[in-house]
Amino acid sequence: MNFDLPDHTLSVAGLTDYLRLLLEQDQILRQVWVTGEVSSASHHRSGLFFTLKDTDGTASIKCVAWNSQLAKLAQMPVAGEQLIILGSIRVYPQRGEYQLTVWQVLPAGVGLQALRYQQLKKRLEAEGLFDTARKRSLPPHPQTIAVVTSPTAAAWGDIQKTLKQRYPGLHILFSPATVQGEQAPTSIVKAIERVIKDGRAEVLILSRGGGAVEELACFNDERVVMAVANCSIPVITGIGHQRDESLTDLVADVCVHTPTAAAETVVPSLADLQIHHHQRITALFIAVNSLLTAREKQIQGLKNRLRQLRLDRQVKQEREKLSWQHRQLLQVTTTQLQQASQHLEMLRQKLASIDPQAVLQRGYAVVRTENGTIPRSGAELTIGENLVIQLAQGKVTVKVIEVT
Repeated sequence: MNFDLPDHTLSVAGLTDYLRLLLEQDQILRQVWVTGEVSSASHHRSGLFFTLKDTDGTASIKCVAWNSQLAKLAQMPVAGEQLIILGSIRVYPQRGEYQLTVWQVLPAGVGLQALRYQQLKKRLEAEGLFDTARKRSLPPHPQTIAVVTSPTAAAWGDIQKTLKQRYPGLHILFSPATVQGEQAPTSIVKAIERVIKDGRAEVLILSRGGGAVEELACFNDERVVMAVANCSIPVITGIGHQRDESLTDLVADVCVHTPTAAAETVVPSLADLQIHHHQRITALFIAVNSLLTAREKQIQGLKNRLRQLRLDRQVKQEREKLSWQHRQLLQVTTTQLQQASQHLEMLRQKLASIDPQAVLQRGYAVVRTENGTIPRSGAELTIGENLVIQLAQGKVTVKVIEVT
């Protein structure tokens, strides 16, 4: 058999180098995400070497995570686990092999969801959305309650039945939503927005029945969590799972594990209210009787003290005291009256001694001019002037005929 030989051929190293350039310079292969199952893993001094294969075993690739990168990995590769690997392709010419140099390792499937859950949980917790201080109390006797759940779910029927049995006459606003699948987050957010826009509800129940973890993923969606956190009325969740709390449960004002429990929590039972009412009446009756008994004992004690105080003796002492004060008052008043009488008599005698009429009675007379003035000397008089002389009895008019 004859072959036409080419004029130029590549060496093994040349071919390998050509392939290395193709692979290592490729933009996609320089930073590629690969998913698969770890089939084997072993530690060496330089790093961790493991093999990643498809689950059906049709293909595999060797991987290495150097010691300098191991501490930065989100998850350590372990045989049998499903992982998502971020790395770059490297070609080793001496062995004629290619290998994936690993930069990051993430869990795949349920593990990836768990990682995303933890990352979102830490961020929301740092923002304070889980703080107990921001949680609101449920109204004690709401008249209008909104329910967000699936119209075909058993949870809706359980909630209606429980609310009607516990609190007949309650107004229930139903805002339907899809609570499972890819459309669930958007549907739940819109249902909550309808309740807020309506404005009548005093509290909101967000609920669904039990299910697998994957079916409840919508309640870990950030959109749903923020809608509950920003709701203008208190929110109680009744999501049918007890193993793990969803992020929506953590941000809600009250969290219970079933739709029925949510309905039982949000309104009191009329039967319980009646029992509590009778208990309060009994407690009030006991308190009043206890108070009356205490007051009766207090009154009896006061009566006994009055008997011991001998009030008749005290009244007698007070009367004697008043009698003594009365005598003292009379004595002081009499003395003051006598002193005042004596002073008055002295003033009367003094007044009588200077009374002009009394002087006249002794033979003196008072001379006045016609205008009523009393002249003190003859120089004040004129010849021919009339004078009036006031005697003890009567008056005399005279005319001045001479002044000496």
